[in-house]
This record gives sequence, C-alpha cells and structure tokens, in this order.
Amino acid sequence: MTAIVMVHGAFCGGWAFERFGAPFEAAGFEVLTPDLRGHGARDDLNAVSGVSMSDYAADIARLCAGLDAPPVLLGHSMGGLVAQLAARRAALAGLVLLAPSPPWGVAHSSLEEAATAFGVQMLSAFSSGALTPDRGLMRTYSLDRMPADEREAAVARLRPESAQAVRETLNWWLDPFMTTSVGPGPMSAPTLVVSGERDVVHSTATARATAERLGASFRPMPGMSHWLMGEPGWEAVADLTLAWLTAEVCIPA
Repeated sequence: MTAIVMVHGAFCGGWAFERFGAPFEAAGFEVLTPDLRGHGARDDLNAVSGVSMSDYAADIARLCAGLDAPPVLLGHSMGGLVAQLAARRAALAGLVLLAPSPPWGVAHSSLEEAATAFGVQMLSAFSSGALTPDRGLMRTYSLDRMPADEREAAVARLRPESAQAVRETLNWWLDPFMTTSVGPGPMSAPTLVVSGERDVVHSTATARATAERLGASFRPMPGMSHWLMGEPGWEAVADLTLAWLTAEVCIPA
C-alpha cells in the first residue's frame, strides 16, 4: 500500500485533511496527516517559538524516509513549501502542492500577497516567537468559501505559528540563509501544483510561477479559493489529484 503524507499549512494541524483524506483511503492509499512540530492539540502554545522552515522540512523528510516505500507527499499553503523542501531530502513517488507558498526566488504576483508580506515584516524583523492566528484574516481570505458553521469550527482549532517560519516564507528576500530555496533544477519526483482561481493568499499567477520553477504540472480550479481541501468543490480537487497520480505516477494499483 502506497502512503500519502498530507502536510498542513500555517496555524493549522493534521485535522485540516479530515475530510480530504477519505477519497484517498478509498482508492487504496495509507493516509498520514501529521501535525507539524509544535502544532499538536496538546502542545504548549509557545512550542513553535524559534522553529524554522528547515526544521519542519527535516521532520517531514524523516517521516517519509522511514516508510516502507517512497510515498506521495502532498502539502497545502505553507505546508506546500515544507513539502517542496522535504522533497529535496527524501525519495518520493510523487509531489502534490495545493495553493503552495512559493520557494525562495519566486516573487509575489499580487498586491494582497505583497501587503501580507509587508505586514509580517512589521511585526518584528527579529521576532522568533509564536504568532497568534489572525482569525479575521483567516475568515476573509483562507476560509472565505466555507459554510459559516464549518468556518467557525476551523477557526476555533487554529494554533500559534512560528514567527520565524512565517518570516522565512513570506519575506524570503530578507533571509541571507536562503532557507526556503529548493535549489536548481526540477523536482526529481513527478509534481503537480493546484491553485484556486479566486485565491488571494497565493494567487494563481504565483502558483503558476511556482510550478514553472519546479518543472511541475499546473491545474487551476475555477471558482475556488485557498482552502482547497475543505471548501465547496474539494471533491473535484481530490478527483483531479487521484487522476493525475494514476496517469503520471501510476498509482494507486
């Protein structure tokens, strides 16, 4: 049985894939939805302080390398960037990126993305603590197409995020260590990038540029926003991913 490891985005946890994983289990995958370091429900609220994107990537790469066979690695938003970094460290059968944060060197393509990056930098150029989730922003931009009750249930489960990891992701041009660089050349595993055409967190133009940088296939989802694995239409995202895995990666059996 091939495993698919699903990596959540900033301020979230493995719970973000509670619904999305079901079609993959039905198709024969072993679905793994780990919490990133410090994101578990029982973790201290400051457990993410000082954690780098390289720490997240090392953890996920270690998980993938410890499986019986190379898995499919799927990441959403900032988790998509973690997945890109982990893909350079571990053998994979395939890589799927949903609304991914772009790697070092891929510029933002919209005013909203630039404004968000500027706002993060204003928090503190040297902060390494834990950022409290901005629930208003999550409601407006990330969970905007969710039914109200499901949106509020998701907001209630949000966790603090590493300020360092967020800064490394959104303000990569200020990082002399190039923490989020994926290095030269395309990914070694077949790669798919999926983007919602209404996404303002990571615009379709930015997602397309990320796909070009990685040598990946690119699929836009009309009418969809950022929460591709849970908002209305998520089933089409799962079906598209499964069809691509069958055609390009030749799994599941």
